[in-house]
Amino acid sequence: MSLLMSHDEFRTALEESIQGKTATKALFSMAWANGDLSREHFCRWAENHYHYVGPFADYLAYVYARTPDSWTEAKDFLLSNMYEEEIGGDRHTDLLIRFAEACGTTRERVTNPDNMSPTTRGLQSWCYAVAMREDPVVAVAGLVVGLESQVPSIYRKQTPVLREKYGFTDEQVEFFDLHIVSDEIHGERGYQIVLDHATTPELQQKCLKICEIGAQMRFLYTTALYNDYVAGHDGQTPHLKVA
Repeated sequence: MSLLMSHDEFRTALEESIQGKTATKALFSMAWANGDLSREHFCRWAENHYHYVGPFADYLAYVYARTPDSWTEAKDFLLSNMYEEEIGGDRHTDLLIRFAEACGTTRERVTNPDNMSPTTRGLQSWCYAVAMREDPVVAVAGLVVGLESQVPSIYRKQTPVLREKYGFTDEQVEFFDLHIVSDEIHGERGYQIVLDHATTPELQQKCLKICEIGAQMRFLYTTALYNDYVAGHDGQTPHLKVA
């Protein structure tokens, strides 16, 4: 039988549940950081990524609706995160589309759900299922700690290459710059919510497991991008129809 861990023990365990499974180790991420991808590959990434991150405020809204009113700081965080995604300045999905258009695709292709891969659809569905079905603290662990907290480490390796090798402007890569900063804050606040509200051994173990699964889901999603659009395809997109 598991015992209730202290905050320090639990924090370490949460971090270890993600280590070795992050999307930074996926082939698509490494090829991007090494400057081995083309703008065509970035188009395909954007057309998929939109359907994963586009509904992020919706995922959080489902969690918010089921979060106890007494968890004031947690509810405030979820609400402010949703606000930032949708109306706090430029809508995050609009920044993503700006980058996508600079790569050579169109808003219509990015927003068309027919242009996401089955693996992306699976990740999106998993996020909705976690948001709607899991205990709120477990959902925060999966969505914010397991997924969102990875973003700064991924984009810190990818963003310099976009400027230095591909010549994108600051405006065109604003999506990445913004998330390096915002998701570091979000990830830390997610950790604090989980540490404060996973108050039983059972909840702690569920949070650890869903963090691990969340990291695996993002890794598999990113790996599928490489398998679908890079490996053996020379940048072509054989299973997508042209809009």
